[in-house]
Amino acid sequence: MTADTDEVDRIVGAWTTQRPDLEFSPMEVLSRVDRLSRRLDRARREAFSRTDIEPWEWDVLSALRRAGAPYQLSPKQLLLQTLVSSGTMTNRIDRLVSRGFVRRESDPGDGRSVLVTLTEDGRVRVDAAITRLMDAEVKLLGRLSPAERSRLATLLRRLSLSFDDAS
Repeated sequence: MTADTDEVDRIVGAWTTQRPDLEFSPMEVLSRVDRLSRRLDRARREAFSRTDIEPWEWDVLSALRRAGAPYQLSPKQLLLQTLVSSGTMTNRIDRLVSRGFVRRESDPGDGRSVLVTLTEDGRVRVDAAITRLMDAEVKLLGRLSPAERSRLATLLRRLSLSFDDAS
């Protein structure tokens, strides 16, 4: 391999030789996306482990943090943002309460409902995790210019939206 080729180039080249009747451009794109996804997953796990949170904890804590002060959402709102079952969400909230990252509070607008609120410790952890995550992601994209990042984001958004339209 040269400085301008990667493992995917080698694989596609071999397949092209063996099966010249097939179009391998999808493999050139999606194999690279898959490889980058695995690197991103490792970078995220490292960023989260350095702040002593699990990826599933990040999902809930970051949803609360993004909600803005007072960092509260209903369990149903959390379900919609994290795409897990209600039983899974109940278990996750219980575990986060036991770690002191969130607390359950009565909804002042509806006494029968509960709001999940991010605690100060939860906010500190999620803020540390997002800082470490952004540092790692900047490093992963370091070889791309800002214009290239923007173009790639646009193309990936278009592809992502095509999947959303299909479901």
